[in-house]
Amino acid sequence: MNEKPKGTVGWLWDFSDRHRGGYAASLICAALGVACGMAPYFCVSQIIIALMNQVRDPGFYGAYCLAAAGFWLMRYLFHGISTLLSHRATFSVLSEVRGRLAKKLTRVPMGYLLDTPSGRLKNIMVERVDSMETTLAHIVPEMGGNILVSIATILYLFVLDWRMGLVSLITIPIGLLCYLLMMAGYEKRFTNYVVKNKQLNDTAVEYIGGIEVIKAFHQSASSYEKFTTAAKEAAASAIDWMRSTLPLFSSALSILPAVLVSVLPIGCILYMNGTLSLETFVITIILSLGIMGPLITVMSYSDDLGKVTTIVKEITDVLTVPDLKRPTEEVTIDNYDIQLRNVSFSYHETTVLHDVNFSIPTGSVMALVGPSGSGKSTIAKLIASLWDVGGGGITIGGVDIREIPLAQLNNTIAYVSQDNYLFDDTIRENIRMGNLSATDQEVEEVARRSGCHDFIMQLEHGYETRAGGAGGHLSGGERQRITIARAMLKTAPIVILDEATAYTDPENEAVIQAAVSKLVVGKTLIVIAHRLSTITDSDHIIVMDYGRVSGQGTHDELLATSSLYRNMWTAHNAVRDRKNSEEVTV
Repeated sequence: MNEKPKGTVGWLWDFSDRHRGGYAASLICAALGVACGMAPYFCVSQIIIALMNQVRDPGFYGAYCLAAAGFWLMRYLFHGISTLLSHRATFSVLSEVRGRLAKKLTRVPMGYLLDTPSGRLKNIMVERVDSMETTLAHIVPEMGGNILVSIATILYLFVLDWRMGLVSLITIPIGLLCYLLMMAGYEKRFTNYVVKNKQLNDTAVEYIGGIEVIKAFHQSASSYEKFTTAAKEAAASAIDWMRSTLPLFSSALSILPAVLVSVLPIGCILYMNGTLSLETFVITIILSLGIMGPLITVMSYSDDLGKVTTIVKEITDVLTVPDLKRPTEEVTIDNYDIQLRNVSFSYHETTVLHDVNFSIPTGSVMALVGPSGSGKSTIAKLIASLWDVGGGGITIGGVDIREIPLAQLNNTIAYVSQDNYLFDDTIRENIRMGNLSATDQEVEEVARRSGCHDFIMQLEHGYETRAGGAGGHLSGGERQRITIARAMLKTAPIVILDEATAYTDPENEAVIQAAVSKLVVGKTLIVIAHRLSTITDSDHIIVMDYGRVSGQGTHDELLATSSLYRNMWTAHNAVRDRKNSEEVTV
């Protein structure tokens, strides 16, 4: 039986799992704080009754004044303790939610990450998670405490005189009606505001990320217009949202406190008829005024209550994306032979691979070549389990990769793409990410063997130089050499280089190829290269075309049997000869 999807309250309950005790203590302190805030009203009523009864005992008045002051101080003390407890629990919850989101992104298919703009994910992990702070840290204890004390006060009024208890509530239904009318459609309007701000955020990220291209092609005006339009739409959504809620919210805030409109005339009539004592009348007047403060505080959180469903939905939409299904128990892999059997794969509605079959023996070097869009990188990503195959299967050592835990598979395969990412950390730590337990000496040794050491030592701070955001302080070729060193430090038995030398010049490419050939001795190496001259010595070459295997064999065999490979080789040599002649001319 399918599990019923959790609602907003269910998710908040789930998020707060380990911190409910802190929230319970915060709620109790908040209720005590509100109760202490209400106590001075009772003290004032007793003082007024005593004055009307001509009590002349200074000690009586002094005691009630001191009590009122004490309760007022205790109100802020309990409020402070409640706020401290709720925020301590909340910031722990927010940290855990961000941790869950980060871990989730490591388990979802690559297609989801490609389809979701990075700006949107950043917005969810930072701004949206932050937006839960008010709900968890304030609404839960403060709203709960105010409601509890208001109910207790109303019950006390009913005990004093049920008629005055009813009278003191006359404005509440009217005020609540205004409030409920305001909340009707609130989520829809807020969702529209969120969508428009998402578009603004995505456009801003796109504009900043593509500023170099925009400047180079003189597109600043049109691109700025796109950003301006998104900004205006976001502003308009906020204005429409406020315009639709402000009149009703103002009405509710005006009507709710107007309790004396009913309490004073009806109380006077009952008092003159002799059915209501003066003491009860005075206490009702004072406490009925005190009821509205907590209720107005509750109403002040209406915006946050209206937003919380949308906010939680955005977060949980990420958390509920189906994972790549993998077991948790490690399996035994006797060898590292890779076999693709009738592998098919579709990206959305487009079929990318059609019944692909080939094998890669342990310790061999296999190259994947073919025109752009032929499916080479898709095969590499499928072997690395960044995506799941749509049909057929891929095995390593006879074990289907879908039956291998992700952690075990990640330790088995080192994957380097042309767009590998460097973090804004030191060069040393970026390399060490391949093996977090590696010593500084091991990091430097693999850098030497990967041909990185010399250029690293020429940097301002050597291995302690920061790579910058996305490795922006380094050239494309330098970034790729660092990522190759990182992959080699991993010591995985299978290495995939997905056009990993795309950004390097021929001289550096030769250095990297020589380094890689030494580093992968005894390992299974899968190479996707756009320069055919770099893969001519491969044990086996697979030629891909339109998602199918067009040919396979050694370099010489393919020159004899594959017209596509022969044409690619001819074109490659023509480009290389032209570059050489241009260099000679210069």
